Amino acid sequence: MNEFFREVDEEVRRERAIAFWKRWGGPLIAVALIVVAGVGGWRYWEYIETQRAHQASAQLFEAQQMIAGGNRASGIEMLDELVAQDRGNVGMLARFRRAAALGEQSAARGAEAFEALADDASVPRSMRDLAALRAALLRIDTDPAAAAAALEQIATPENAFRHSAREALGLAALRRGDYEAAGRWFDQMAADAETPSGLRNRLEIYSALVAAGPVEVR
Repeated sequence: MNEFFREVDEEVRRERAIAFWKRWGGPLIAVALIVVAGVGGWRYWEYIETQRAHQASAQLFEAQQMIAGGNRASGIEMLDELVAQDRGNVGMLARFRRAAALGEQSAARGAEAFEALADDASVPRSMRDLAALRAALLRIDTDPAAAAAALEQIATPENAFRHSAREALGLAALRRGDYEAAGRWFDQMAADAETPSGLRNRLEIYSALVAAGPVEVR
């Protein structure tokens, strides 16, 4: 008897399975095909993006080699192409390298390029601060007031580039003979526990210059 009921149960399950497959087999196959196609498309997209990244990195390296070898115009042109094509990390690095190369030709053009990076909300905050620092350093001789204002924004206690900004502000103050202002910036450097050791070594010289004061010419 038990065997009879077992055979009946198996037959019922078989009929239900057949009925389910007749009703839902087509849609299930379609869904499976869509999933397979989606996974395959994703893998292909990943492959294409990886190839593009490798190509962009090679182009960035080639442009840097051109600039280092003295062929700055061609290197900048290649960086322009890379910036236009790549919106990822390589593209951002190309923008920074392009701004640096322009700065080697013209402080004003380089500063403008770095300022464009500093004003770009799509660029990470830390990189924007770095761009602002580079722009200010390029303008410090031609527009010291604007450069100082920009550097003061970076010289805040929480900014990662405060050490370089304070050093530049102190040196600019020394250059214009403002020993009091220079001393204030150098004091901030000395009081900051995170001031790099190399900068602390230079700080000894800066502090001695401030202590000596202006040189009297007789």
